[in-house]
Amino acid sequence: MDLTTATWTDVRGLETDLAVVPVGSTEQHGPHAPLGTDVLTAEAVADAGVERVGREVVRSPAIPVGIAEEHRQFPGTMWVSEDTFRDYVGEAVASLASHGFDRVVLVNGHGGNVDALREVGGRLTRDGDAYVVPFTWFEAVGDHSADMGHGGPLETALLRHCDPDSVREDRIEEARAGAADGWGEWTSHTNLAYDAAEFTENGVVGDPNEGDAKRGEELLEGAADALARLLEAVAERDVSRPESR
Repeated sequence: MDLTTATWTDVRGLETDLAVVPVGSTEQHGPHAPLGTDVLTAEAVADAGVERVGREVVRSPAIPVGIAEEHRQFPGTMWVSEDTFRDYVGEAVASLASHGFDRVVLVNGHGGNVDALREVGGRLTRDGDAYVVPFTWFEAVGDHSADMGHGGPLETALLRHCDPDSVREDRIEEARAGAADGWGEWTSHTNLAYDAAEFTENGVVGDPNEGDAKRGEELLEGAADALARLLEAVAERDVSRPESR
């Protein structure tokens, strides 16, 4: 059930304790992909995953602003601090848990959120507020994951499949021309760059032209299947905490 379109009386009668929360970011994705790419892709994967589960799942509205200061030089990008993000996500999940939806999967579409979401999940779980697990869709697509850039082949492919009108196809060549081959500037296994503008002219990493709609369909299938398996595991898991040894 989607909380955005449900009424409170619809929700009152639900017997499930399982929920998904899409989490994204509002940030630059090059000249061809929308600022809301990470929200759109997280929502698409969340919805497709929920459809594959043979049980009721509550789907919350997406959290649209994340940890994205590394894109601050590109207009339109929004961000909050890590502390604010952790608190906001944690309190949003706690509000779901207060209504009995206390097994929660955070469906993430932004790499900058990964560490913070793991911390949020650990804190809420250890404190007994809810059992919370983060899931990042582009980490769950098999061999495709190696091609994850930024506004590159994977994100462009998924958008072309799920929301083709959002991709500015007439700017693809511009996106390719200003793209970096990889994320960051590395020496001795250390990334010397803190901001994307240090190594990519237009914010793109990877070749968006390598992400067609067919690949996007494969990505959605793989990510949704993985999410469905995770949801079933979270629903069935014994979430009691181990005793001290």
